[in-house]
Amino acid sequence: MKTRADLFAFFDAHGIEHATYEHPAVFRVGEGEGIKDHIPGAHTKNLFLKDAKGRIWLISAEDRTVIDLKRLHHVIGSARLSFGSAELMAEVLGVTPGSVTAFALINDAERRCTFVLDRRLAEAERVNFHPLENTATTGVPAEGFGRFLAALGIEPLVVDFAAMQVVERA
Repeated sequence: MKTRADLFAFFDAHGIEHATYEHPAVFRVGEGEGIKDHIPGAHTKNLFLKDAKGRIWLISAEDRTVIDLKRLHHVIGSARLSFGSAELMAEVLGVTPGSVTAFALINDAERRCTFVLDRRLAEAERVNFHPLENTATTGVPAEGFGRFLAALGIEPLVVDFAAMQVVERA
């Protein structure tokens, strides 16, 4: 599995500008409130999910977005959703609970995970995620995040969570 250093080397190799801010470990969205105040860009929450048919999903949304998991499966075309286990998360994304991040898609070499992106993040000028560890936050410009996903061959399913509808289907 790739490390934070590998992730940054990937960014550098693909010309993706990135800035990282070290901070105490953050395990849930609400814990990072004071930290986020000094980091420019949209902040995120990330959910690692598995549906009833065994399909794996990673949801990345703006940190204040409300996600109705009971209805989401109708919107994204999945079976009923539940949280994936820590073991499956480590196996597929190479991260532990509290460190879930869209950047962990770099570790999903088999492309087992379907990536769902919040419309607000897709439209943000800059996005922030953990760099595979929850003791730092790394920000990249929107075009850099797009370049990251493209380099991995990932086209996100973009969802407007406020309207509970797909905006773009990969």
